[in-house]
Amino acid sequence: MPAHRDRRDFIKTVGVAALTAVNASAAEAPRDGLPNIVYILADDLGYGDVSCFNPESRIRTPNLDRLAAQGRTFTDAHAGAAVCSPTRYGILTGRYSWRTRMKSGVLWGYSRSLIPANRMTVASLLKRHNYQTACIGKWHLGLDWTLRDKRVPADTPAELGDNVDFAGPIAGGPNSLGFDYFFGISASLDMAPYVYLQNGRVTALPDRETEQKVPQAQFWRKGPTGADFRHEEVLPKLTEKAVGFIRQNAQRRFFLYLPLAAPHVPVLPLPPFRGKSGTTLYGDFVLQVDDTVRQVLDALKEQGVENNTLVVMTSDNGFAPPAGRDELVKMGHFPSAQFRGSKADIFEGGHRIPFIARWPGHIPANTSCPETICLTDLMATCAGLVGEKLPPGAGEDSFNVLPALLGQNYSAPLREATVHQSMDGSLAIRQGRWKLEMCPGSGGWSDPKPGGEETKKLPPLQLYDLTNDPAETRNLCDAHPEVVRKLRSLLERYIRNGRSTPGPAQPAVDR
Repeated sequence: MPAHRDRRDFIKTVGVAALTAVNASAAEAPRDGLPNIVYILADDLGYGDVSCFNPESRIRTPNLDRLAAQGRTFTDAHAGAAVCSPTRYGILTGRYSWRTRMKSGVLWGYSRSLIPANRMTVASLLKRHNYQTACIGKWHLGLDWTLRDKRVPADTPAELGDNVDFAGPIAGGPNSLGFDYFFGISASLDMAPYVYLQNGRVTALPDRETEQKVPQAQFWRKGPTGADFRHEEVLPKLTEKAVGFIRQNAQRRFFLYLPLAAPHVPVLPLPPFRGKSGTTLYGDFVLQVDDTVRQVLDALKEQGVENNTLVVMTSDNGFAPPAGRDELVKMGHFPSAQFRGSKADIFEGGHRIPFIARWPGHIPANTSCPETICLTDLMATCAGLVGEKLPPGAGEDSFNVLPALLGQNYSAPLREATVHQSMDGSLAIRQGRWKLEMCPGSGGWSDPKPGGEETKKLPPLQLYDLTNDPAETRNLCDAHPEVVRKLRSLLERYIRNGRSTPGPAQPAVDR
């Protein structure tokens, strides 16, 4: 393709403001100027656990801080939900998970696949543009295991293990959804089965039954365990595989989705990290996650593709209290920083997350952005990057936030509004300073808990002015009924239309 056409296409895609940087790095850039993409998703990393977001953090994260200094932090970024599986669904599909059969909670290690093969994902989109695609890490979106007795319902929870034929093929996973390569685990590190998966097969058959481990911060459930599987080795193994993928594909355009299984419980830092944070084992585990980021960044630099790679580092939800919140707070460390609540909650601590993006020469270094963004926005942002218009039935809740990433000027918020979801399926809608929560309590693990006596005495809705009350302490429903009506109507429209983005209405829920 002629060079002048390459430049014209790129200008159409990302805007004139990026052109100078593209030309400066042309020696290592693919001919059409599109970057590699590395998307690192930590598991249960709190907003306040990252020192560049929380100056008072007792845990210092030097590699995340370095990434932030070289890129752009987003202080109003949100997961699509306050727990694991729903957020992962939104990242890959650009759609809120409450539009599927998963209305609350999370999937299990044996749950059937959630994303149908005919739904566009970020991976299938990028694959069409000659990206080599890989998912390395925690999947947690269901798989279609080979069952010995097919009469047993495929969504039976964790006890299904006895019915799984681990020697059989595994369908419905990343390889069915646009990923060329998959290596990882089926769900959270505390959920059986404890086996590594690679491209639709287990890497080693289970040779033992791991007993349940009880200490809260190091908890896991009982389950079959592969001959090559050790819980404490999972994070270094995923890191090793990610670095290997970068080295093997440095001469190609690639998309690496790296959903880590840490610092989610069980909290298992390796000996070199123990005691290094000056806090608890959880703080040490955060440092090991921080070191994984270092190894990935070093691999990009070593392969000469650092300047042509968009790196995103974020988390799937807020900090999880079982990892030892009370002990951390006693030490003066607040994993949710100034925000109320934590993982599972409809409050900000449940879904407001650290988010850092770096693309040297394109994303302005050492800058911060207050724009409200959501992890569902990856789909539309990647579509904008490659110059593709999404079809009506894809990315229904995904907005192109490339202008905010690149530091360009724009006149209106990129998202009309953002919908949040708690563990019990309660929804909230945020627009500008206002956040309307459609439940009386936390909707999750914090007090006031769903169904509790205290919650029963509370008003059914909560309205907060996050500009003046980021800790969500004053319910303003009675003072601003017009805001309640407006936001409630907008949420109802999003549900009814099957989308929150402009476009033709879609089915409100999966059939």
